Amino acid sequence: MARFARRRPRVNTLTIFAGCVAIWGTTWLAITYQLGAVAPEASVAWRFLIAGLLVAAWCRLRGLSLRFRPREHAALAALGLAMYSVSYILIYHAERHVASGLVAVGYSASPLLAMFGMRLAFGQPMTARMALGSVFGIAGIALVYWPEFGKLAAGGGAALGALFTALAVLVTTTGGLVAHRNHQHGLHGWPTMAWSMGYGGLAALAVALALGRPLDFDPSPAYVLSLLYLAVPGSILAFAGFLTLLGRIGAARASYIGVMVPIVALLISTVFEGFSWHALTFAGVAISVAGNILVLRGAPR
Repeated sequence: MARFARRRPRVNTLTIFAGCVAIWGTTWLAITYQLGAVAPEASVAWRFLIAGLLVAAWCRLRGLSLRFRPREHAALAALGLAMYSVSYILIYHAERHVASGLVAVGYSASPLLAMFGMRLAFGQPMTARMALGSVFGIAGIALVYWPEFGKLAAGGGAALGALFTALAVLVTTTGGLVAHRNHQHGLHGWPTMAWSMGYGGLAALAVALALGRPLDFDPSPAYVLSLLYLAVPGSILAFAGFLTLLGRIGAARASYIGVMVPIVALLISTVFEGFSWHALTFAGVAISVAGNILVLRGAPR
């Protein structure tokens, strides 16, 4: 983590926090411009191969070593598979069936499940307030999705979208546990990001080939611009900013980004995708946010 905060920061913490929220809050809509002619698996591969190569070039420019031992490469590949490959493939498929803002709200369960994962995998203590917050968070997400399930009579799109979202959250939680283990073994910083994103892109490429997906590329401005936005601000800058926040203010406070992003994503989905708010939507968002706050305030520093 020190590699992200070695020098005295020129950008204040609040600006980085707001930047991460703004970027990640808009990436959900940007993903919708990736859906269409190109298979989701291929789009994820192009996104993280570009991001990994750019970060590797940055490491070379700064003179940071990209050499790791075989065992460390295995750990970085595991992180890339979960965090930058399978999870995003599932997200892209989810957004083919439900509004991008709904997927973002579903993803707000990640901090809640991460607490359970840390308890099971690393013995991190869990308080009654954290358990209550988890119940609130999951209940709120269910309320937000409930009006969408009323559309099941017209098709199973909402159910498929919810299923893909739930699977993506589980895979991301697993990736977070791998990242925690890697950090304990000193695997953090720009070089590890370059390799893990590169491995994620290669894994997505392998999934595309295994499923027989065509490795197409859409030269349209909407696809290219959204791909570059997702690869550079959405992948490199946002993750680097988040890792910087981890070093400055700790994981619990930095995770409040996950509370704000779904709200931003839902508002953007309302404007650009015509998402309709229901009374249950307002109630669900409020309960989910309250649950996240309870969990994060009760989390160990």
